[in-house]
Amino acid sequence: MSQKDLHFTRNIGIMAHIDAGKTTTSERILYYTGLTHKIGETHDGSATMDWMQQEQDRGITITSAATTTFWKYDNQMYKINLIDTPGHVDFTVEVERSLRVLDGAVATYCAVGGVEPQSETVWRQADKYNVPRIGYVNKMDRSGANFFEVVRQMQTVLGSNPCPVVIPIGAEETFVGLVDLIKMKAIYWHDETMGADFDVAEIPADLMDEAQEWRDKMLENVSSFDEALMEKYFEDPSTITEEDLMRALRAATLTMDIVPMLCGSSFKNKGVQTLLDYACAFLPSPVDTGTIVGTNPETGEEEDRQPSESEKTCALAFKIATDPYVGRLTFFRVYSGKIAAGSYIYNTRSDKKERVSRLFQMHSNKQNPVDVIGAGDIGAGVGFKDIHTGDTLCDEDFPIVLESMDFPEPVIGIAIEPKTQKDMDKLGTGLAKLSEEDPTFTVKTNEETGQTVISGMGELHLEVLIERLRTEFKVECNQGRPQVNYKEAITKTVDLRETYKKQTGGRGKFADIIVKMGPVDEDFTLGGLQFVDEVKGGNIPKEFIPSVQKGFQTAMKNGVLAGYPLDSLKVVLTDGSFHPVDSDQLSFEICAMQAYRKASAQAGPVLMEPIMRLEVVTPEENMGDIIGDLNKRRGQVEGMESSRSGARIVKALVPLAEMFGYVTSLRTISSGRATSSMVYSHHAALSSSIAKQVLEECDGRVDLV
Repeated sequence: MSQKDLHFTRNIGIMAHIDAGKTTTSERILYYTGLTHKIGETHDGSATMDWMQQEQDRGITITSAATTTFWKYDNQMYKINLIDTPGHVDFTVEVERSLRVLDGAVATYCAVGGVEPQSETVWRQADKYNVPRIGYVNKMDRSGANFFEVVRQMQTVLGSNPCPVVIPIGAEETFVGLVDLIKMKAIYWHDETMGADFDVAEIPADLMDEAQEWRDKMLENVSSFDEALMEKYFEDPSTITEEDLMRALRAATLTMDIVPMLCGSSFKNKGVQTLLDYACAFLPSPVDTGTIVGTNPETGEEEDRQPSESEKTCALAFKIATDPYVGRLTFFRVYSGKIAAGSYIYNTRSDKKERVSRLFQMHSNKQNPVDVIGAGDIGAGVGFKDIHTGDTLCDEDFPIVLESMDFPEPVIGIAIEPKTQKDMDKLGTGLAKLSEEDPTFTVKTNEETGQTVISGMGELHLEVLIERLRTEFKVECNQGRPQVNYKEAITKTVDLRETYKKQTGGRGKFADIIVKMGPVDEDFTLGGLQFVDEVKGGNIPKEFIPSVQKGFQTAMKNGVLAGYPLDSLKVVLTDGSFHPVDSDQLSFEICAMQAYRKASAQAGPVLMEPIMRLEVVTPEENMGDIIGDLNKRRGQVEGMESSRSGARIVKALVPLAEMFGYVTSLRTISSGRATSSMVYSHHAALSSSIAKQVLEECDGRVDLV
């Protein structure tokens, strides 16, 4: 692909809260771009992008699906690599890794629900990776639809700067089309051609004043980011051309100063072509995204790569999937250079060269073989033996490491075992493949009981994975009760001297350290071990200091109360001594681990539990019962708001341990009328009485996470 063609490539994702219509919108995009000849629907399990059996059964997106299609806009053919991401919070890792490699995103909202909790989560993820966005308010045909209310919520809740470039003609059952504020024309779609055809007409007289008012607001908003446009706006707004406006809107979108807002009803086939046009017009190409910055693993210096095929190759593996026909598929984004089928590529993490046997351009779960995937493109490869999500692939002679991805820690675990002993190997294989695909899914074996414990982001997450074991790997499992992933922390600082001596005849072992151990400093935000070396005068030789650090790092994986890990710890190594013959690195590492155990017991250890941020949308009459139920679950109600449809929104912080089976209880309390969504917030210390109860259970339980 030449540099010129790269200007007409768009790597975009569709992100939103659950049920905002992401997959339906993706299906319409595939239909109108000619990639499919039949529109798939999520509600009847025929959606192309929801290809997994479980997605079709449940009507939700579980795994992000990638596809490549083409769209003609402004007499140019644009190549669109499209990723449809899940909305459910349990699969938030899919959104995270997709946004890491995308250049732009379409933030989709339900015209009735507006900005919902998961909308905020994905918005923050897009902010983290500096992904420019356009907004799309879907479901304009639904009762209670209000485009302008969603625009207002985007300002107040997300703190963004939404700028409508269209306004709806009608709403609910009278929603018939759009007014394009840039061209100042009305667009009406034909129902009989599934929205494939549409008419461009004059704006209805009764809408003219409103359209003019919103166009003025758009001009005022955009001109504040473009001096040339501002001059024209103040002198004579009628001299502003369509080209002026498009240029200024595009520039402000790329700098994330503005979010152009569109609307439609994907299910009723209205508004999708306009969305495609403006995705091509406003969202960045790989050239706009510019250089990718990484570090040279040998020198530690920063290096960059240009989005060009003539550059040295550099790509990021962002997803690993198991395909029943081609085996392990690695999805990657090529930032510079190109990867050819049959060539070798260097993995900076494993320090190994790997052969890429075959390359594919993806269309959901189907693969179209290609010979080369070049700069700015997204594709998949087969043949990698040792690869993880977040690995950098590059030229061996010009190594570079790109910033990887951070994934949240699992919050819930269950013990599982195969129903028949002969399935033990199949279970091991299945779990290894699933944990390879999903960095938020972990598998551990409890050393005391030999049980296998799987951990994930929520009940639905684990339910889906166990179902996948059954359908894809043909393993039936028995499962234990869900267990919360507790952590431990220390609350006091203690001083300790620890000496490790061992004499076995011949050369012995000796290490002596004086440490101060306690909670991390407030400004230390990285998590993990904050290690400070204050040893003076070579009392401990420099080569042994990293071993002390390593000892504490290793020991943090097991707390003194019940073996749960510590998230953070500060250790100041103040002094110590060594033996010229008996001291070695291992002695100091073991000495540090012993010091950790002794100091932890004296440092006020506490048990920490995961706290979830819960949002319940309920009819007014059920609110008292719902708040009463949350109080019973040790919940802290943070606030209540009214939604525009007359329902009440209850926001609360609740311990995860109290939330198992909550969806069923909520249905019972509200006769099925209330809905809830829950995201992980933080870990907090347990009260001593509840901690005692948990620790007693730990002693007697078999599925220790």
